[in-house]
Amino acid sequence: MDLEAATWTVPDGDSSRHLSLSDLEGRLLELGPAPKEQGRVVALFSRPGSNQRTTLDRAKLTKTEGMPGDRWSQNDSPKPEQQLATMQADVAETIANGQPIGLFGDNLFFDLDLSESNLPVGTQLRAGEALLEVSPEPHDGCLKFKARFGQDALRLVSRKVGRGRNLRGIYLTVVEDGELAAGDPIEVLRQV
Repeated sequence: MDLEAATWTVPDGDSSRHLSLSDLEGRLLELGPAPKEQGRVVALFSRPGSNQRTTLDRAKLTKTEGMPGDRWSQNDSPKPEQQLATMQADVAETIANGQPIGLFGDNLFFDLDLSESNLPVGTQLRAGEALLEVSPEPHDGCLKFKARFGQDALRLVSRKVGRGRNLRGIYLTVVEDGELAAGDPIEVLRQV
């Protein structure tokens, strides 16, 4: 894939797409349950610079670089616990309400239940060929999130129930390097 052709600048959020808290809650209730044990990779993004995204069909995730070309590894002191920002794809699509999911700034979008009860800290996932682990670092909404998706979306992901469901997402770290592509399977590896 020509990475240059797939790199784009993140636009401002479209405030006409912002949903009210009650609309967001209603739409989330309409979603079917996400897979708990086996899911799939929906989308991959690298963030080469501030407000830039590169849409990837596949990538080799590594312990040292995380997502190739992502600004995370270019920081002076990259925090391992913030290596890969990950969000549940159907939740992202609901909040985005017709805007591209790349606006979120996450690296990975999964069709998988990311809730604390399903993926407690330390849970390992086999995604494609890569082995990933759920980080203890909370993934919070920020001012950019509020600007792109609205105050009510930020309120939704920040409330206790939203935090428990990890509606804003989770961070993952790479335990074993490996190739990952959109459509690849994800398997939750349970600790015994």
